[in-house]
Amino acid sequence: MRTARDIAAAVNAGTSARIEVEAALARAKADPNNAIIRIHAARALAQADAVDARIKAGEQLPLAGVPVAIKDNLCLTGVETTCCSKILKGFIAPYTGTAVARLEAAGAVIIATTNQDEFAMGSSNETSAFGPVKNPVDPTRIPGGSSGGSAASVAAGIVPLALGSDTGGSIRQPASLCGVVGMKPTYGAVSRYGLIAFGSSLDQIGPFAANAADAALALKLMAGHDALDSTSVAHDASAWDASQTDVLKGLKVGWCPAHVAGLAPGVKARLDAAKAALVKAGATLVEISLPHEQYAVAVYYVLATGEASSNLSRFDGIRYGHRTTDAANLGEVYAKSRVEGFGAEVQRRIMLGTYVLSTGYYDAYYKKAQQVRAKICQDYADAFAACDVILGPASPTTAFKVGEKTADPLQMYLSDIFTIATNLAGVPGLSVPFGADEQGLPVGMQLQGPMWSDGKLLAIAGALEKLR
Repeated sequence: MRTARDIAAAVNAGTSARIEVEAALARAKADPNNAIIRIHAARALAQADAVDARIKAGEQLPLAGVPVAIKDNLCLTGVETTCCSKILKGFIAPYTGTAVARLEAAGAVIIATTNQDEFAMGSSNETSAFGPVKNPVDPTRIPGGSSGGSAASVAAGIVPLALGSDTGGSIRQPASLCGVVGMKPTYGAVSRYGLIAFGSSLDQIGPFAANAADAALALKLMAGHDALDSTSVAHDASAWDASQTDVLKGLKVGWCPAHVAGLAPGVKARLDAAKAALVKAGATLVEISLPHEQYAVAVYYVLATGEASSNLSRFDGIRYGHRTTDAANLGEVYAKSRVEGFGAEVQRRIMLGTYVLSTGYYDAYYKKAQQVRAKICQDYADAFAACDVILGPASPTTAFKVGEKTADPLQMYLSDIFTIATNLAGVPGLSVPFGADEQGLPVGMQLQGPMWSDGKLLAIAGALEKLR
């Protein structure tokens, strides 16, 4: 699979965007991993022709003719958008999300919608109403979640770029398990307008790519203030790229001893190799502490479920998607539509969230979790006073077998133990492939940095790719 930059360069030089898009559509149609759930052939070909016309008129587009796939929680005008949930079956998006629109304006062509965990709630892409996604590296294993379809579509070479969302690791964990680059930007860097919300204080849209340079290009084009999203921030992202030289010399790389405990042997071996490679390249290792990170999973499953309970209350069988046909009154319409439309994991999280927000429990759970979140944010501030970037694993294990953890929600939740704190603190994080374990399964290294260090993280990821 050629890189997004190579495709754009070829199209800008005169190669037909339609030819590139036709090839990508054929790959999507042949997808053996259930990563692609909808193919937008007519729309994509019309977009490709429009790109060719723009090039012929003298424009040069940074993503000219680059095929892109987007997660099923990103709105695209006139396209069914369901969050892989039965409750949104038949919902046609009336507008395009800002992040998607900015890629299209840069010449990208959206060819398909990718599978995901229902409403982005899951770590294995097994809660989807469309069935599980298979990991392209080993089809008996999960690709990670919730953005498993986007990660798998890049890993399988269907598209060079895909978009996902990250609420507690949903880009970085599947990127690690599929062997691709996945980036969660600083909170507010990318507009959330057009992203169907799960946890509004945690969600961020980000790219998947085969390399850091392509991820940097996509992120740079998506980032920036949007008047339609009050949480988006005006920040200059024009210098974000992965081509900085000598970025490792003198770099202070933090590492946390707590991140080593309990790691699968193959993941630990690759983490040790990454540390050694960085030191050899001129970086310095600095031991740090994130004392409140141990509470991150618990804090997340109070705050995220509370926000989900609020956000998903709009899906009531009246305004969007599925409505029951077996109801005697309005109350039954609400109750039965939601029972029939939501899967078990989504129902579990709505119930948890409703509980922690309820009278008598709000102060004991939700308010307390917000206080611990503030402590986690302070831990990161203290750590970044001593180091430039934090290196650690993106996932405690490599890809596990399909069905292995579905009966134990707690074990599934712990799959994101190293990624959740990043979202709670709002700092940027990415996963970059750094070899494989003894079974040949990909291992990703997570890099975290202070807010607005996105460009620096991408440059370090680019350097790590060369060291790998």
